[in-house]
Amino acid sequence: MLNPVRKLSDFRLIAFDMDSTLINIECIDELADVAGRREAVSAITEATMRGEITDFKDSLRRRVALLRGLHDSALDRVYEQRLQLNPGAQTLVDACKAAGLTTVLVSGGFSFFAERVQQRLGIDYSRSNVLEIVDGHLTGQLVDQPWGDICDGAQKRHMVVQTCAAIGATLRQAIAVGDGANDLPMMNACAEAGGLSVAYCAKPAVRAQAMVSINSAGLEQLLELFVTRI
Repeated sequence: MLNPVRKLSDFRLIAFDMDSTLINIECIDELADVAGRREAVSAITEATMRGEITDFKDSLRRRVALLRGLHDSALDRVYEQRLQLNPGAQTLVDACKAAGLTTVLVSGGFSFFAERVQQRLGIDYSRSNVLEIVDGHLTGQLVDQPWGDICDGAQKRHMVVQTCAAIGATLRQAIAVGDGANDLPMMNACAEAGGLSVAYCAKPAVRAQAMVSINSAGLEQLLELFVTRI
């Protein structure tokens, strides 16, 4: 960890990845497990997270296609039975909100989960991907949204930049927290502007580029970075 040099209230925004950052699972892998296709989907997920597959959109489309035919009740099963908040997630979000930061969830995962995690944690804004469901079954495709087709690394960065502009903040006043290659665009944008990039239990390539790396314990450990004087 870096030595404490700034107050948390010096920042205006914090953006979080969801899967394996705010929560304990990769939702798409768990859905694939219910569908009996976990091995095939997980292999693509891991290669993408490590940065070995560089086209996230193609990677996601390939994985979602493997979910075709899955009953939409599987979404509820995964949320209710498998998804848990990572240790310290609520503590960190609450501390950031108390310090006046706008909170953002940006996920390459799915809105079914992201919207519930957003509400559960009290996060201000979120952006994620929408699974197409017809007659109660996943079609294996995603639904285009007004901002674009897929929330990839570039879209995560755009969401952080866009939200900073909307609240009158700069990237120097922004923190980005993630664990995979898809998070590096927003993390690097914050770091390069003098903000803060945080890797949480991340892949080696992400840890190597992050300003701060939390490799064990909970997300609340990030709070130790900030000075507490008024």
